[in-house]
Amino acid sequence: MDISKIFQLKRLILLAIIITLISCAEKQKNNSVSDESSKAIQHLRVYYEEGRFAGWPANNGIWIWGEEILVGFVEAAHRETEGFHTYDRETARNKYARSLDGGETWTIEDAYENGMTGYAYDHSIPDELADPPVQLTEPIEDFRDPRFAITFMRDDYHDGPSTFYYSMNRGSEWNGPYSFPNLGTNGVGTRTDYIVEGPQTLSAFMNVAKENGREGRVIYSKTTDGGVNWELVSWIGEEPEGFDIMPSTVRLSETEIYTVMRSRELEPRRDFLKAFRSTDNGDSWQEEVNPAFDTGNGGSPPALVHLEDGRLALTYIYRSDYGSRVHLRFSEDQGETWGNEITLRSGDGATKDVGYPRMVQRPDGKLVVIYYWNNALQHEADPYRYIATTIVDPNAYE
Repeated sequence: MDISKIFQLKRLILLAIIITLISCAEKQKNNSVSDESSKAIQHLRVYYEEGRFAGWPANNGIWIWGEEILVGFVEAAHRETEGFHTYDRETARNKYARSLDGGETWTIEDAYENGMTGYAYDHSIPDELADPPVQLTEPIEDFRDPRFAITFMRDDYHDGPSTFYYSMNRGSEWNGPYSFPNLGTNGVGTRTDYIVEGPQTLSAFMNVAKENGREGRVIYSKTTDGGVNWELVSWIGEEPEGFDIMPSTVRLSETEIYTVMRSRELEPRRDFLKAFRSTDNGDSWQEEVNPAFDTGNGGSPPALVHLEDGRLALTYIYRSDYGSRVHLRFSEDQGETWGNEITLRSGDGATKDVGYPRMVQRPDGKLVVIYYWNNALQHEADPYRYIATTIVDPNAYE
């Protein structure tokens, strides 16, 4: 064989060996990243009981004080129905789960026993036991008190009316119910999303009814006198044909606010997450890129956290009749763009009756995501809905 051909053949063989070594190294690197990512995810149960339904952590709020976490949810008797949710609403009551070790273990508290004595949607207090809402006349002393928490509830999720409770001892006792005004809207039927701005100033982001009386718009409201009076500062977006509801909001600077909300278009139907930004402290809002284009059959409210490292973290559920999923995304530019969708949980046989996440960041940097879940699609699995948590290290996805 010609010497030049032998030399050329040796070069080709050497090149093939180098390519193979690089490919193996890259594969090993990818496997290592995958292994590290899987090790960064931990799934636990917050509340589970046979014969009971537990759901909707997003409705009543979540709070964190160091290693102590408090989150609200609804608990009721399980009942098979033809509708979406398998529960007996007449038995529904608000509960709270409290963890003192960063979400590793939990104890359950009864909201009524802790002072939530008014009727609300999914807090079905009998008339003879329910206290009517009253007007708050004495201002809440200091919203910045580290023990402070406030939560908003509604009689009807379309047009309210809404009420609120507040606590000055980390939710061990709640004061209320207090009436929340309609603020000149067609009715406020809200959940809990707020930012403490000062000792007497608090910003709240509210669901309100559209012109047809059904849920579907978001407003920015504020109190500057400790909760005695509230004002409508601005509408966030135009009235949609479907709905914009259940915002999750963070303050990025003294003048910039960013919010993500659950949204639905009707024709063709699409459930997704919509985002708005204000650069003038909430006086006006501009729509941003959708953080999630599709959230499945029924959609998902968002859970948004401004991380200590400056990134934004967003969790949501993709609802499906064939197995739902828990997702996470990060933004490194304050929500202008979002990274790839990271699947935290799937393959559990979860129906679309899941989701409504809330999320906090622990002092060690890990994220604690809380949502309701089930395994009803699995063969011979129990159908009961329960409260779950996923603890994830965001540093695994830098």
